Amino acid sequence: MKRDRAQAVQPDACGLCRIELDHVGVKAGADVLVEDVSFHIHCGQLTALVGPNGAGKTTLVKAILGQRPYTGAIRHVDAEGHKFPVPRIGYVPQQLPFDREMPLTVCDLMAASLSRRPVWTGVGKAMRDRVHKALEETQAASLIDKRLGALSGGELQRVLLAMALTPVPDLLVLDEPVSGVDQNGLALFLQTVSALRQTHHMAILMVSHDWDLVRRYADFVVLVQQKVLKAGAPQEVFSSPEFANVFRGEMPPILERDANAGAQFRP
Repeated sequence: MKRDRAQAVQPDACGLCRIELDHVGVKAGADVLVEDVSFHIHCGQLTALVGPNGAGKTTLVKAILGQRPYTGAIRHVDAEGHKFPVPRIGYVPQQLPFDREMPLTVCDLMAASLSRRPVWTGVGKAMRDRVHKALEETQAASLIDKRLGALSGGELQRVLLAMALTPVPDLLVLDEPVSGVDQNGLALFLQTVSALRQTHHMAILMVSHDWDLVRRYADFVVLVQQKVLKAGAPQEVFSSPEFANVFRGEMPPILERDANAGAQFRP
């Protein structure tokens, strides 16, 4: 997604670019995992993908990342409706499996991701400065020399976010990024993500089961269960019959009241 510097700092300039999912379907043998899924992911917005376990959320993410074959179309479109090459995509997984006893620092991990040079040969000053700058953007610069296994859940997710942002992507995909993160780490992570769409005007797609997080931070919500059941602003989706039918009995009191009364969600 090519955009000039003036465009990149305009947080309200909706529609500079978008990613269009058009009747996307994915099968595993004879099993239909998702079918006829259509929605747009816009730059400068956080789009939340919600649904029960097994609804096809991870399958859709893998299709967007190019990791699963699919039918239909996934198009990358500029403000004038023209197609452009596949965008840069940053990805933050739910967790990073690794040996927590490894003597690997945050600087080592990020340097390895940014260079083909083995980290055991040392990290030069130029690379260290580059890592430090990337960590600053996610408020994680103080962690640069911390051993990876000593990081808290929230700290590790901010490091992974810094890696996903280097180089700055056109689409940032967050797959349950705050699962198991404490409240302080959660708040800091989400404040950082919220600031990113202001400074870089990137498109953000977040898969989440945390509905309070979604209603506070998402601009657009897509409820899926193999198909798109409902899409719109958070209050539209959470107060819809479709949401109530899928999650009835699981909704916390605030969403139960809102689903019944159609209350406004934004604090």
